[in-house]
Amino acid sequence: MDQKDTEMNENGISSSTSGVVVQVREKKGPLRAAIPYMPFPVAVICLFLNTFVPGLGTFVSAFTVLCGAQTDLPNRHVCCVFWLNIAAAFIQILTAIVMVGWIMSIFWGMDMVIMAISKGYRNQGIPQQL
Repeated sequence: MDQKDTEMNENGISSSTSGVVVQVREKKGPLRAAIPYMPFPVAVICLFLNTFVPGLGTFVSAFTVLCGAQTDLPNRHVCCVFWLNIAAAFIQILTAIVMVGWIMSIFWGMDMVIMAISKGYRNQGIPQQL
């Protein structure tokens, strides 16, 4: 190899300095991929609801799918994605007794907010001053 492509560190181990780009993509399961991309204020409300009443925010987010919110499941019908969200809400409600559902519900709400920010919906729904 060229001296330009490798460097020796103090232990004598060579490392490549060529510009290799590695892309990592998260693989989501069907329930996780069914989380809708909502406007930022709605996502924050769902996080708030999930924090105090496990599964309630997830239940509300299921109805945003019927209102046209996009998900990471483009090949599934809207009704199927709706019922996946309803199933996630019931799982959160049923397992909240042993704290698992409550923790899952809070993380679900945090994912909703993160997805709303990542898709650029943060300023949507907030009136702009002229």
